[in-house]
Amino acid sequence: MEIAPASIRDLNALRKLERICFEKDSWPLFDLIAVLSFPDVVRLKAMEDYKMVGFVAGDPRPSQGFSWIATIAVLPGYRQRGIGRALLLACEAQLKTPRVKLSVRASNQSAINLYEQEGYGTSDIWKAYYNDGENAIVMEKSLRTDGL
Repeated sequence: MEIAPASIRDLNALRKLERICFEKDSWPLFDLIAVLSFPDVVRLKAMEDYKMVGFVAGDPRPSQGFSWIATIAVLPGYRQRGIGRALLLACEAQLKTPRVKLSVRASNQSAINLYEQEGYGTSDIWKAYYNDGENAIVMEKSLRTDGL
């Protein structure tokens, strides 16, 4: 597995990955184009056998003092192999803000466990955030930005 920068050339692969991983909430085409082309967004893909098997995007908001992990996904057949963790850590390493936040479905216990293991804690609950009415748990982590 290799982690590499993603670009607009990855649009079709990302679209497919989003539909498979987030069938209820996959991003519309415009949002996918935006995440692959907006400046300053950290976008990384996990590749295996010349196939995109995972993706993460980090949206830095330095004026607010944090970044958002806008999306992170790994194809079902490639989960539980450390790919999501590797994508998360690689994205965090490129973000230059003191904190990072993300949202996750309240029912996605495996993702919540991963985030907790990596130092994230719950900071908010967004009621009925997802299209089907499920709550989102907002999680936050402090990043070391002092070079230590």
